[in-house]
Amino acid sequence: MLTKKQNQLLNYLIKSIESDGITPSYDELCKKLSLKSKSGIHRIVNGLEERGYIKRLENKARSLFPKKYPNGQNYINDIYYIESKRKNVEENKQIENSKIPVLGKIAAGLPIEAIENFDDHIDLPKNFLGSGEYYALKVEGESMIEDGIHEHDTVIIDSKKNPVNGDIVVALIDDEEVTLKRFRKKGNTIALEPANKSFKTHIYGQDRVKIQGVLTSLLRFY
Repeated sequence: MLTKKQNQLLNYLIKSIESDGITPSYDELCKKLSLKSKSGIHRIVNGLEERGYIKRLENKARSLFPKKYPNGQNYINDIYYIESKRKNVEENKQIENSKIPVLGKIAAGLPIEAIENFDDHIDLPKNFLGSGEYYALKVEGESMIEDGIHEHDTVIIDSKKNPVNGDIVVALIDDEEVTLKRFRKKGNTIALEPANKSFKTHIYGQDRVKIQGVLTSLLRFY
């Protein structure tokens, strides 16, 4: 049976590898175990090593690696496993988030009043978004339900992307009403198509419609 300090050190060693991908230094171990000198850590380490719970690798600044869990079960102590764990942690830390403003609600149905003021934000990884400029809107209505866009979904819109026929867009009509529809342009007219047989396609002169962005992704919370 391990002593209290041996148990603490071994658990901290395993937790550090699993969460940070590296083993703790002797200074970190001293602080964690509330010991004033490294000699105390050395005694605990020697005891664990003698009992086969840890091993030390030569020529390593952070040389302690677990061989067993405190309950005696073998630990995956392959150095390549531990190195892959460290790389995964580093890669995850490099994922930066962007704060996407939620600008209010948008109608996937009959047009509603133009986009409201900023009232919230959501965090999304930058590599999820790409290089555009984004905002989010909460969906009201079911005119796009056949394209998988449901009421209460949150749509992510790239305000800088130029629409092509078939894109789902945020369209501002007559500078007053905004709606989420599929975009079709032919000559000097723009058709805004629903994805619900209960709704009609509306056609406008191009001077009446301003595209406020193109849908790039969708979030649904349960």
